[in-house]
Amino acid sequence: MEAQKASETAAWTAMLRAAHQLLDDEPKIVNDPIAVVLVDDVTREQIAAQAAALRSPALMNPRAAVLLRSRYAEDLLAEAITEGVSQFVILGAGLDTFAFRQPAFARRLRVYEVDHPATQAWKRERLAAAGVAVPDNLCWVPIDFEQQNLATGLQKAGFDASEPAFFSWLGVIQYLTLPAIDATLRVVAALPSLSTIVLCFILPDIDLQSEEAAAARQIADDAARAGEPWLTRISPQDLAARLTQLGFREVVHLSPEEANARYFAGRQDGLRAPHVARLMSATT
Repeated sequence: MEAQKASETAAWTAMLRAAHQLLDDEPKIVNDPIAVVLVDDVTREQIAAQAAALRSPALMNPRAAVLLRSRYAEDLLAEAITEGVSQFVILGAGLDTFAFRQPAFARRLRVYEVDHPATQAWKRERLAAAGVAVPDNLCWVPIDFEQQNLATGLQKAGFDASEPAFFSWLGVIQYLTLPAIDATLRVVAALPSLSTIVLCFILPDIDLQSEEAAAARQIADDAARAGEPWLTRISPQDLAARLTQLGFREVVHLSPEEANARYFAGRQDGLRAPHVARLMSATT
């Protein structure tokens, strides 16, 4: 992305989260009232005006991917807290709203939002415009993953590398090179036992049916036109092997079948776990 420009894909993701609150059936995959106020008035008007298009498969699938990854990460975070984890790092936070709608279980967490400085500045402007208060347990960590060291940035923000932590890295790694991805994963892998990262990744075309591959290419083309090209797509097998080589003890791939059974069973609104965007967790 351009150095002084907020992420357009982050704005797109925020719109999909808001659309879920306004258009999709109950129960919500993620109950997120902050998403609706965080997008601007024009976006809310567009959601209402384009409700039919937003319910088409072309936009239901990306919306399901955005919702699933947040819900899954937050469910694993809740489990990690019961094991004593007290630090939560959101890598590439964009307009993520977790810190501003914290459930009771999260209030003893220290939350670190890590993102590109331009996107983070834009988010803070949106929060102020919406009248959303910044909680006392949130720390801002402005970092360019391709240019700056994550460990150094976190340390400056008060992160304690001697304690386990939970990381979410959602909708980000397709925009990074493999060396940049590995550099971040090494930071997490070096943390104490029970540290966990949940990450979302995009399958390569070879692992997709032709229609899915075409849809993925369209999204990738749109991102490239916005100045945010996809640089890395990877299979579950290759990512799991990479995580193991980097030193993670336990690696778990959430399959679409398991995701559908866990989160989408019985829904009438058409939301289903995507095949192209996958989730994997890795624990030290």
